[in-house]
Amino acid sequence: MNNIETVYSLARILGCKAKYNESMANHTTFKIGGNAPLYIEVYKPSQLSEIVRLCAEKNVKYFLLGNGSNLLISDKGIDYVVIRLKGDFKSINILDSTTIYCGAGASLASLCREAENNGMSGLEFAWGIPGTVGGAAFMNAGAYGGEMKDVVYSVHHIDKEGKLGTIKSSDLDFSYRHSVYKENGYIIIGITLKLKVDNKISIRNKMDDFMDRRKSKQPLEYPSAGSVFKRPEGNFAGTLIEQCGLKGKTIGGAQVSEKHAGFIINVGGATCSDVEQLIEHIQSTVKEKTGYVLEREIIFLK
Repeated sequence: MNNIETVYSLARILGCKAKYNESMANHTTFKIGGNAPLYIEVYKPSQLSEIVRLCAEKNVKYFLLGNGSNLLISDKGIDYVVIRLKGDFKSINILDSTTIYCGAGASLASLCREAENNGMSGLEFAWGIPGTVGGAAFMNAGAYGGEMKDVVYSVHHIDKEGKLGTIKSSDLDFSYRHSVYKENGYIIIGITLKLKVDNKISIRNKMDDFMDRRKSKQPLEYPSAGSVFKRPEGNFAGTLIEQCGLKGKTIGGAQVSEKHAGFIINVGGATCSDVEQLIEHIQSTVKEKTGYVLEREIIFLK
């Protein structure tokens, strides 16, 4: 029995869903990606802890998959065990009038809705961001002047040895699209948020306003991975790309959105290679014409 089979066997013993050779195109918002040798859905921290511990023992690489909304995966496939958080990881619990505990596998949409229903304000900016809570904390997701760092009180995780731990907000090293979890290799399993009491109608109005802005400015009707590039200091990636005349630029099935130049969309049959080539073309063109160096926000997994 090889190492992948050993991990598969443990996952099944623990009661997890496990599948060999799963297409990652089925699990990314880009609808792009080859196979992973093993795909596992875990339902509780004890299962995740056991699997992570075995992966470490057997030197098996693993990747925690959120909503697949900020991800570009190679067409040739990857050699990672892909782990998806389900079950208890999707729970949302109201602790008091301003405090929520949320599992890392819950969608930001469900968290925002729960906060709204309970008259808790502070998450309106996240309404419409197509990711999971864990992914949002991992990269300090933000929009319209708000970021996760504004509302996160603490983050709960499993470390590389499978042990549970917590990091308070003051030690999370939050900055633009960054948290300490980008360096420490731990798996986020849940977050505790501190919000403010507000009127439900006021919260709903803010959420509706942000969603209307998204729909009018972003190509939500096409598969994409959201904003491709980080915001360069003193400017905006989409503005620079548009200034360089790259709106509508197409390579294979990948296209710079004509609605928002900061997005690359899959107009049909796009490959990872198409997207990579288009990203490189954008970066070189923008650097040559404006001097700005655009840094990728989306994660490449090869």
